[in-house]
Amino acid sequence: MSIDDCVTILTARGVTLEAGLSPTEIIGVEERFGFEFNPDHRRLLETVQPTGERWLDWRNESPASIEARLAWPLEGLLFDVEHDSFWPSTWPKKPDTRAEQFQIAADRIATWPMLVPIFAHRYLPAHPFSGGAPVFSVWQSDVIVYVNDLVDYFLHEFGPVDVQRIGSAPDVGPDTCRPWSLLAFGSDVVD
Repeated sequence: MSIDDCVTILTARGVTLEAGLSPTEIIGVEERFGFEFNPDHRRLLETVQPTGERWLDWRNESPASIEARLAWPLEGLLFDVEHDSFWPSTWPKKPDTRAEQFQIAADRIATWPMLVPIFAHRYLPAHPFSGGAPVFSVWQSDVIVYVNDLVDYFLHEFGPVDVQRIGSAPDVGPDTCRPWSLLAFGSDVVD
């Protein structure tokens, strides 16, 4: 995966790019919000900080806004728990009260790999997921593997430009980033 390719795509599509985050800024974000960027996401943000509508501006956005974007996947799943469309068969029997349901769901989902927002409701798994991580589209329990990696994501989301990929993105399957990938492939969640 080439960060230069990502920058070329974003520049060609008119995305506003600010200077990348310093190592101190990256560490500050990770410590404040309790995760580590995966290597691809980190390299992108060290190179450039995309800004504008629907981008998460790690440098200038309020902590409350960042926390809300980080919480989006959990809140979406809890919404579907509340409306009876999400309760994996591998979880304990669904309790009668919403409070108990939410507690079980939140406890289970807290063990899943954290998803970190890129743009709108598109997310990359946090570290320890290695480079070449899939990009997920997350809308409540409707989770899909949007594309196989960051370059493919920018090509897909912002349209093709004259970028020649060297090699191909890794194949993504149900076991790539469980349990998020299990949801994406319509498999029962095993966490």
